[in-house]
Amino acid sequence: MRLGINIDHIATLRQARLGIEPEPIYAALIAQEALADNITMHLREDRRHIQENDCILVKNTIKIPLNLEMSIEEKIVNFALNLVPYQSTLVPEKRKELTTEGGLDVISNFEKLKEVIDKLHSKNILVSLFIDPDKKQIEAAKKLNADSIEIHTGEYANAPLSQKLQFANTIKDAAIFAKSLGLCVHAGHGLNYQNVSLIAKIKEIEELNIGHSIISRAVFCGLKEAIIQMKQIIEKARWLA
Repeated sequence: MRLGINIDHIATLRQARLGIEPEPIYAALIAQEALADNITMHLREDRRHIQENDCILVKNTIKIPLNLEMSIEEKIVNFALNLVPYQSTLVPEKRKELTTEGGLDVISNFEKLKEVIDKLHSKNILVSLFIDPDKKQIEAAKKLNADSIEIHTGEYANAPLSQKLQFANTIKDAAIFAKSLGLCVHAGHGLNYQNVSLIAKIKEIEELNIGHSIISRAVFCGLKEAIIQMKQIIEKARWLA
């Protein structure tokens, strides 16, 4: 199972004072050294953390893939077409939200998403859609010729312990269904050192993208060690599955 490291909150710390440190590029290089499989960055419309120059510097420096999380707003799409990341993950975005609150409504935004996906594919950029574990949304993603989906694990992460298995099984069913349609399956949002194991055991999921919990632990033990610890938990869960 691949592990993508989201480094947005390195930039959040920098932007708290609008200064020059800490620089996300250093986090990307440390993650690469810790054998992360990709770097994820979300260029938000309000530029609250990651900035365009961060994306350019990381893209031109790292040797592992860059996954650009993005809305379908025109200026963001045009930036992605010029940057040409390995993958773009299309996500819903609300200006006032603290973090992404749910999956894309692929069905309601089908035509606009088709236009954006076609443009990204014209540049040989892989496209993933961040969606809830809903079969109708997954079917729509397949019709749009998305390369993969990223299942939103937020409800699972926020559920009480007594309901964790129920939500994990919903995610598993969605992953099995998506895989049967020929989609690659990723997952992420709210995953941490305590709850990642149940999701990591789902063999149909090929990749997890995790940010906040790893950056939070890195404050106390360093980023490289925080990534290594997460990888060890995921590998153990995978082995026990």
